[in-house]
Amino acid sequence: MNVHISKPENNLETRQLWSIWMVAALLFFLYAPTILWLWERWTMSVWHNGHGILIALIVAYLVWAELQKLRELPRSSSLWGFAILTPGLILHMLDAGMQSQLLSAFALFLSLPGLSLLFFGWDRTRAIIFPLLTLFLTLPIPLFLTESIHLALRHIATDSVAWLLPYFGVPVFSSGTLLEISNGSLQVADACSGFSTLYATITVAILTAYLCPVVHRKILVLLIAIPLAIGVNIVRVLLLTLLVHWVGLDVLKTSAHEISGLLTFAVALPIIFWLGRAPDSKEK
Repeated sequence: MNVHISKPENNLETRQLWSIWMVAALLFFLYAPTILWLWERWTMSVWHNGHGILIALIVAYLVWAELQKLRELPRSSSLWGFAILTPGLILHMLDAGMQSQLLSAFALFLSLPGLSLLFFGWDRTRAIIFPLLTLFLTLPIPLFLTESIHLALRHIATDSVAWLLPYFGVPVFSSGTLLEISNGSLQVADACSGFSTLYATITVAILTAYLCPVVHRKILVLLIAIPLAIGVNIVRVLLLTLLVHWVGLDVLKTSAHEISGLLTFAVALPIIFWLGRAPDSKEK
């Protein structure tokens, strides 16, 4: 006759797992409108926070990978999690009246370390805290906070393209953020400032530096992120201006405009990943 006696620690672990899933389900329903709002912002266009989905997936993988490494650690919990979770829930309640959704999204990401402390303890939370904090870099930034940055980037792109065009045999007159060529005038607007590429490149650079084991590569990745993003956007505006010179202003009404925006990500992000790649034998 076989008698199975369940161990108390196994029962405790099962209860903890059920608690985690129940709280996760409750938070999902609580923050469902916020999650939907974030999804809409991340998928709005290549000009607005298009890196959000990529970063969220990378963070989810990093958290899973770090927790897998610590599977053998005994489960623990820290009540200090309430010190983080409570302000997050208060901010969410405030946003329910303001209906900005941005404050609620901030509250959602703020709550995650608190939940980690409650259900995983200090050691596991310490291992995943950096990826969790990176999620804040996927939040849409209100234009009034970045207006001066947008304007500075627009001027950089305009002045750089105006300086480069004569080398391609294209006469140009620039004024402010306006480029005038023989086939028409091009206004370098906020969408063409390159801010989205800059935001995405900096975020990816921070995550890549975190993963890179070689110190000098960490530094290189972080240092090159801003000039790389600005340089790629200058090339994009230059190519669009050349297309207008060769084809006409109607080319901006085609998919070439959107595709050029995607290409800035397709060029900048792989370079960041390549610079932060796994070291060869000489660098180990």
